[in-house]
Amino acid sequence: MATTDAKAFVDTNVLLRATISQFPLHEQAKRLINSQIDADIELWISRQVIREYISQATRPQSFMKPMTIERVETQLNAIRAFFKIADETEQVTVELMKLLKTFPTGGKQVHDANIIATMLTQGINKLLTTNIEDMKRFDSRITLIPLI
Repeated sequence: MATTDAKAFVDTNVLLRATISQFPLHEQAKRLINSQIDADIELWISRQVIREYISQATRPQSFMKPMTIERVETQLNAIRAFFKIADETEQVTVELMKLLKTFPTGGKQVHDANIIATMLTQGINKLLTTNIEDMKRFDSRITLIPLI
């Protein structure tokens, strides 16, 4: 699938910061999201991001109490109405395996590679993330847009 500059993928770490005011860098994340909207960029997440969002929002953080599942559901309803959501298909799995062979990756970083595989199957070449260090291994395939 051809990639387009009119699409960007929002990593979980940016989504959390943009949608939960207690998260550090909340205002910066909102500005980054809004700058993409102002540029007519279509914003995408995936089912993986949704799962990671639930996991982070419902666990104790040093800066906030865990959110109730009811509050998370309300947040996710708004998120799902706003962002395009990429499903994890067979094509994503095939792309993931190609990436793992091209960019040796293991352990928890397989989740990062899965995000890139999802992006590539949807023709998305920009990633909004705070996780530049781990994602830079893929910068020959995507453009990283850091939060700060």
